[in-house]
Amino acid sequence: MFKRILVATDGSTLSKKAVASAIELAAAHEAGLVALTVVPRYPKSYLDGAMAFSPEDIARVEKQWADKAQAMLDGIETRATAAGVQLKAVVANSDRVAESIIAAARKHRADLIVMASHGRKGIQRLLLGSETQHVLAESKLPVLVLR
Repeated sequence: MFKRILVATDGSTLSKKAVASAIELAAAHEAGLVALTVVPRYPKSYLDGAMAFSPEDIARVEKQWADKAQAMLDGIETRATAAGVQLKAVVANSDRVAESIIAAARKHRADLIVMASHGRKGIQRLLLGSETQHVLAESKLPVLVLR
């Protein structure tokens, strides 16, 4: 049924469960898997005038974040390979997580997006926002949300 599945992960406990489920689903459908993590850009605007960070310091921090994300994806690739699933690991650099997930799914021609939801309710959800809710509202692809 599915030929290519995109799983979005941030390394949290819930997203690790979503990754495990996506690997199982991809294996069951003999589908390819795209593992995506979105790394934010350094929040320069929050610090303007308050502290002076050099462009080199900012580049170093952003590289550390990207390296950590790549290490996480390397671990996912090891698990996917062990399950017989072909995986493409993708790191996106953006502050717009939901848009990056949808764009990656489109770019890699995914049939399904798999992601976790932290299950926040009420005012906490409104205040914190929900990337999962945004993907659900904006994606034209099916989205499997796991908790």
